[in-house]
Amino acid sequence: MKRTVTTLQKAKEEGKKISMLTCYDYTTACIVEEAGIDCVLIGDSLGMTMLGYNDTLPVTMEDMIHHTRAVSRGLSNTFLVSDMPFLSYQTSIYDAVMNAGRLVKEGHAQAVKLEGGAKVCPQIEAIVKADIPVVAHIGLTPQSVNAFGGFKVQGKTTDNAKQLIEDALAVEKAGAFMVVLECVPAKLASLISKKLSIPTIGIGAGAGCDGQVLVYQDMLGMFNGIKPKFVKHFANIGEEMKKAFMAYDEEVKACSFPAEEHTFAISDEVMKELN
Repeated sequence: MKRTVTTLQKAKEEGKKISMLTCYDYTTACIVEEAGIDCVLIGDSLGMTMLGYNDTLPVTMEDMIHHTRAVSRGLSNTFLVSDMPFLSYQTSIYDAVMNAGRLVKEGHAQAVKLEGGAKVCPQIEAIVKADIPVVAHIGLTPQSVNAFGGFKVQGKTTDNAKQLIEDALAVEKAGAFMVVLECVPAKLASLISKKLSIPTIGIGAGAGCDGQVLVYQDMLGMFNGIKPKFVKHFANIGEEMKKAFMAYDEEVKACSFPAEEHTFAISDEVMKELN
C-alpha cells in the first residue's frame, strides 16, 4: 500500500507503529522498499555516513537533492522525507520555502524535515502553505551540536522538559504532520506522543513514540567505534562485508578469481586469426 500523509496519520489514530529508516542511494532504497518499511528519511546524516564529515553541518542543498533523487528512483510505496540542511531554512522564510520546494521538485521528496521547535514555526507555516508536508524535529537537533556543546540527551530538567512539550505543541499548531523526537527521555517522549494528534517518530526516545527511525548503517553494524545507547544491531552486515572484501582480495592475489566460469569464451579459430 502506498504510504501517504493520510495513511501515516491513520496509523497514529489506530495505534499502529510506523517504521522509518535512513537511506541515501538507489540500491539500498530498493531493499528498503522490498522490506516494507513505511518511511525513508534522506537524512543530512549522510554528511557523516556517506561523505565522512564529523557532523552534519557541511551538508549542502546539492548534496541533499542528489541523494534524494537517487533514493526516489527505488521507491514506489515507501514515504520519502528529505532533510533540509544547515542554513537552508534558518536564514529566512523565503529561503525555507524555496529550498523545501527544491527538495520536492528536483529531489522528488514527498515531505521535508527541519530541526527546531517554536523558533522555526514561521518557516513551517510558510512551507505548509506552499503545499509541502513538513516533519518537525525536536530534542537533540544535530545541526545545533555546537550550541548544545555536543550530542546530549535533551529534556532531563523540568524547564527543558516543559520547553520540549511547548515546542512539540507549537510545531503541530504550525502545520507539521509528524515530529521526530531525538534523544529524549522515554517517559517524556511518551507524554509528548499522547499530547499530540500527529505521529511522533522516536530515535533514542523509547517505545512510547508512534514510530521509530534509525540510521541504517547503525542498525546493520556498519560502523566501528562509538555505538549510541539507542542503537540495536539487527545484523552485523559490516563484519560480513569486511569478510567478503578480504576473501575477494585473497582470491584475486592467488589468481583463483576469476575462474573459468566467470569468463567469456572465444573460438580457437578466431584466436588463430589474431596470432
